[in-house]
Amino acid sequence: MLAGFSLASMNIAQVMGYARIAGMPAISGLYTVLLPLVAFAIFGSSRHLVVAADSATAAIFSSGLAGMAPAGSAPYMALVSVVALLNACFLLVARLCRLGFLADFLSRTVLVGFLAGVGVQVSISMVFDMLGLVSNSRNGALQLFELGHLWPHAHGLTLVLSVAACVVLLAGQKLLPHWPVALLVAATGIALGWGYALPAHGVAVLGPVQGGLPSLRVPLVGWDTLLALLPVSASCVFVIIAQSAATSRAYAYRFGESVDENKDILGLSAANAAAGLSGTFTVNGSPTQTAMAVQSGATSQRAQLVFAAITLCVLLFLTGPLQYLPRCILASVVFCVAVGMVDVAGLMRIRRESPGECTLALVTAATVVSIGVEQGIFIAIALSLFRHVRHSYKPHTLVLRPDAATGAMEAEPVRAGMQTEPGLVIYRFCADLFYANCTLFAEDITLLVNSAPQPVHCLVVDCSAITDIDYSAAAVVRDVLARLQARQVHVFFGRVAPYALADMERHRIALVLGRQNIYAQLHVAIAAARAAYAQRPPTA
Repeated sequence: MLAGFSLASMNIAQVMGYARIAGMPAISGLYTVLLPLVAFAIFGSSRHLVVAADSATAAIFSSGLAGMAPAGSAPYMALVSVVALLNACFLLVARLCRLGFLADFLSRTVLVGFLAGVGVQVSISMVFDMLGLVSNSRNGALQLFELGHLWPHAHGLTLVLSVAACVVLLAGQKLLPHWPVALLVAATGIALGWGYALPAHGVAVLGPVQGGLPSLRVPLVGWDTLLALLPVSASCVFVIIAQSAATSRAYAYRFGESVDENKDILGLSAANAAAGLSGTFTVNGSPTQTAMAVQSGATSQRAQLVFAAITLCVLLFLTGPLQYLPRCILASVVFCVAVGMVDVAGLMRIRRESPGECTLALVTAATVVSIGVEQGIFIAIALSLFRHVRHSYKPHTLVLRPDAATGAMEAEPVRAGMQTEPGLVIYRFCADLFYANCTLFAEDITLLVNSAPQPVHCLVVDCSAITDIDYSAAAVVRDVLARLQARQVHVFFGRVAPYALADMERHRIALVLGRQNIYAQLHVAIAAARAAYAQRPPTA
């Protein structure tokens, strides 16, 4: 419950700020943390993910709808609600198609970089309110450039309040981690705003906030308008799935928990349906608000339900005091949370163990800051896939040789002049064979046969790691087999899995090699090769 109170104190004003990005009335931001929050808590899987208004999706649909209706107008609000309902339908289809597997393309390394990038981006954007300045850009890199020119114009009292709030918040996180320090800071800010008339001293406050509950209705638009909204909705849905999956999985890793991404997609669908029907805008899994929940001590969606209950009370009774909350106090709260999202210790651990993966994490973070959150997610997925393809493109290739002491077979990297025993080479290719790495397969075998200290009569290929062979790789394998047969080198395949065997038969590799030379066990293939070597002609 304390976590829910702290979460509400930090987020209620923040979601109203997201409403400004969306071009909607401030009250609609509060509506995103009412019914949508409850819907995800019921249908979702993640214990930590906070589903509410988010700047990434707000920016996407607001820019997409800018030319269709004036921001804040009744037609615009109807379009926004229709987009939320379309998102709910697309997400439901995604759940039925089990697209939760998309989260599998985000490695832990990329997730650390993603959250760090979001933390840096949000921190930069909050500094403007903390200094009493206004930014004309939403891009983190451009905002940093702006900040370099505008900081001499910072408002003194606003800066003092921001520094004081940050000191109290950081000290509270260190000394009283489970206390609602952010709530106390926000309450103090409201008291100062009301008691000392801070706006008269140049300190910006939230201003009047309309109260009342949302009215449930189905927004109606024409068929042509609905078709025009489909691309906007599709863009939102991709970001919703990717960003929510990245955030929920990142915190699941941190706490050693499991996440059902498909169930989360169902929860996101229900949350967006609730948003569309209650007259508010698209909701998404928010990295910043999830970080706030975790730092407040939330361990389950019960904290989010408390947050929703407090939002209900605020809508009914407490919208008046919110108008006195200084923007710099709110920005300081968000700034401290965002800084905590940069896991420096985690990045250093990655760097010690794998400098290449650390570079991948830093590139992801830099992309989020310099280009945007949604682009950062796409780059993160692309880089994760590229790293995987790179490993598959240059897999380990080995030759099995008997150990001098024990006689057991040991694997050693391929190099010129290697041989398992006189006349025999046992070669292992440690990846699936596909168009990008099949040349390495051919080059290795050619090198081993040409550089062997004694003529190679038999070659055994250990296929334990080969479960798939594509069309291009099959053509290369057939060519290699034909050249070896022309040199009277007998070839045997061992440890051939059923999947690889099916590919060999389909691509006519089994026909060229001879089905009798393909074995499910490696030791049987080696025995067959030794028998063939023993029966070689005397002139061989």
